[in-house]
Amino acid sequence: MASTGRGLRIAEDDNLQSMLVGAVMRKIKSRTWKKQRYFKLEDDCMTIWYKSKKAGNAHSTFSVSDVEAIREGHQSEVLLSIADEFPAERCFTMVFRGRRANLDLVAESAEEAESWIRGMRKLIENLENMGEREKLDQWIWDWFKKADKNNDGRMNFKEVQNLLKMMNVDMNEQHAHRLFTMADKSQSGTLEDDEFVLFYKMLTQREDVLRVFQRYSADGQKLSLSDLDHFLREEQLVGDNVQQYAMQLIELYEPSDRAKLLNAMTFDGFLMYLGSAEGSIFSPQRRGVYQDMSQPLCHYFISSSHNTYLMEDQLRGQSSVEGYIRALKRGCRCVEVDCWDGANGEPIVYHGHTFTSKILFKDVVSAVGKYAFKVSDYPVILSIENHCSVEQQRVMAQHLNHILGDKLLKSTLDGKAPIRLPSPEDLKGKILLKAKKIGGLEESFSGTEDSLTGEPSDEDEVAEIDGDNLHRESVRHRVKKSKQRLSKELSDCVVYCKSVRFNSFKHARIHSKVYEVASFTEYKARKHLREAGTEFVLHNSRQLTRVYPSGFRTDSSNFGPQEMWNAGCQIVALNFQTAGEGMDLNDGLFSQNGRCGYVLKPSFMREVEKTFDPEMPQKLDGYNPVMLNIQVISGQQLPKVNIKEDSIVDPLVRVEIHGVPTDQAKQETRYIDNNGFNPVWYDTLRFTIHTPDLAMVRFVVEDYDKTSKNDFVGQYTLPLTCMQQGYRHIYLLSKDGTSIPPSSLFVHIRITGLK
Repeated sequence: MASTGRGLRIAEDDNLQSMLVGAVMRKIKSRTWKKQRYFKLEDDCMTIWYKSKKAGNAHSTFSVSDVEAIREGHQSEVLLSIADEFPAERCFTMVFRGRRANLDLVAESAEEAESWIRGMRKLIENLENMGEREKLDQWIWDWFKKADKNNDGRMNFKEVQNLLKMMNVDMNEQHAHRLFTMADKSQSGTLEDDEFVLFYKMLTQREDVLRVFQRYSADGQKLSLSDLDHFLREEQLVGDNVQQYAMQLIELYEPSDRAKLLNAMTFDGFLMYLGSAEGSIFSPQRRGVYQDMSQPLCHYFISSSHNTYLMEDQLRGQSSVEGYIRALKRGCRCVEVDCWDGANGEPIVYHGHTFTSKILFKDVVSAVGKYAFKVSDYPVILSIENHCSVEQQRVMAQHLNHILGDKLLKSTLDGKAPIRLPSPEDLKGKILLKAKKIGGLEESFSGTEDSLTGEPSDEDEVAEIDGDNLHRESVRHRVKKSKQRLSKELSDCVVYCKSVRFNSFKHARIHSKVYEVASFTEYKARKHLREAGTEFVLHNSRQLTRVYPSGFRTDSSNFGPQEMWNAGCQIVALNFQTAGEGMDLNDGLFSQNGRCGYVLKPSFMREVEKTFDPEMPQKLDGYNPVMLNIQVISGQQLPKVNIKEDSIVDPLVRVEIHGVPTDQAKQETRYIDNNGFNPVWYDTLRFTIHTPDLAMVRFVVEDYDKTSKNDFVGQYTLPLTCMQQGYRHIYLLSKDGTSIPPSSLFVHIRITGLK
């Protein structure tokens, strides 16, 4: 099974050998919380086991697959706080996927730390390089280990029955015993390695895929080259070089050398192809950067974060530079920095008028400088909410210049006042400041700027309202904000993103400059959308707009970003720390185009001569509606959501369309009683979509409950324009947006024009 091939490699690796023996290390949570724990790698080379010295037999585990990266040295706030106590060479951080807190560790020696750092990195790399077959083998092996309670390397029938419950399978005892006996080739009354694999394969027979295979197979045994060609044309709608593509698939996914020689595909090969990236619902052609990146910044949707420093809620939550690191590593290209005067002349970042903790501005800038371009070369916008005195603004400017150096954009690219915004391509590797500015770019080139004050922006007003709310004062009686004194040094760092107060669309059309950015709360943006949708879209074809959550969302919840994208708003800022529908849509939209954080808006939102009203898409010149047919066929190995041992999922699938108002829709399949392992539906859902270029499709699996709210099982969200047609697998994601292999849905997709 999966572990045996790796065993040979472990013997040659000193770091993994050392991890298998284990080590006592300090787990650090703060300057005062430092506890010793015994950590070791389990024999499967996939699980880290650890326990406290005092905990008796109690222990904890986590999977290597949960770990995204290893940082060495003092590369977390917690480890920086104890830098005077423990040297960097003994310290390292395990960074987990999703929103799980980091694990900060101090080893007893530099050599031990090095062993764990190198060993963990090797294990992570091995996992990333695993093929589909190896991943499945690994998954089977993991289940075998969970079920083998007495660790004797065999499974008796009672252990198999317990395993079926763990795997979400409700099977009567007679049928389970029949499969067990068929798999027990040695007739020993237990299942060993290969026998368990056989048992698993009998358990997971894919009748749904076999049906498709046999429909296209001339002899019922294999797909000849012409059979496969026929399937790819008819079902998968492959148009060009079909035979060449068919041969490529056989070469990539067919496990039988004999079938390869015959240019044919067996059922195993067909299953491997449908389970691969080629067979997934997301088009491989849309995964890398495929869009034109040379258009003005305002022609792109930009992945954007609100109050990036917060890890939790808006009132008492922890502020952390980790928020910036996580957002940037998810492809976010616009982060928010809320700056206030701090002690000792050092500006701080926190949510003003609240009890959220405070972090240093210079630490935020360092984190941004370090992580800005790890996953995308395209520009990062620092959205500064400036509440600092002139003196501390000067300190901010010093930190920006000193820490970011050449990465910080200090002047226009051509040395002139711009008539249009530069492109993401032009600004690669650059960090832009979005903040208030003294005067405009024109004055800075003519040398006529004299006033050291800046106009208040809409963000200032809202900061005050938030403060008012917290002091229980009336929101209606807003304090009129006077002009703020600005430091010339900080103002000079603002080039293409000057924060301004919005007056009206008419005023903007006549007076606004392309580098001016207006910000709206979600409520104001909705009001403009309702009252002047076409003008809003037109405004956004010329300059940038930022939309952010209402100050009333003290729990850090998110609004639906789709309605703001419908208006062409580029910087739709969300609370990245909060999982749910809003972030699913954001992750879905930006999962295309190399996850670079920029997605080109549809042409009708970029061209000034086009008029698009999100409320009336039928009026668009070039209106092209489609019918989306989704047959939800089956589900595979859905995760268990209820911790009760006897509880088994009753799954249903809901498909949601998020788009212009006339496209907003949702439909559900039936629920299937007691089967989260291999439920079968064959339910067809149909949607009419008026604006396909803006539509997002979200698949949600829930555990049906007739007495209370359904439990969330998994989801997957993608743009309609990135969907592959035909028979496709959808690999589900957790609430956190992390993968939960091998949980999937099998569907058939067909998109047809309605005109």
